[in-house]
Amino acid sequence: MKVKYKGDASSSDEVVKWGGNDDPRGLLVEGQEYELLEQDVHSWHTKYILAEFPNKRFNSVSFE
Repeated sequence: MKVKYKGDASSSDEVVKWGGNDDPRGLLVEGQEYELLEQDVHSWHTKYILAEFPNKRFNSVSFE
């Protein structure tokens, strides 16, 4: 499955800090699609693990 990064505006400090996510700003490209490798579902948030960055976890709210 592919997910599209919404852009840096969707990744505020609060979004990144929530759940100890990695910061996509400056790393991912707005509008670009990435291969979803895994979803790490928690009670209040979900982390996306992308095939292109398998050692990082990003907050799902930053993606379409």
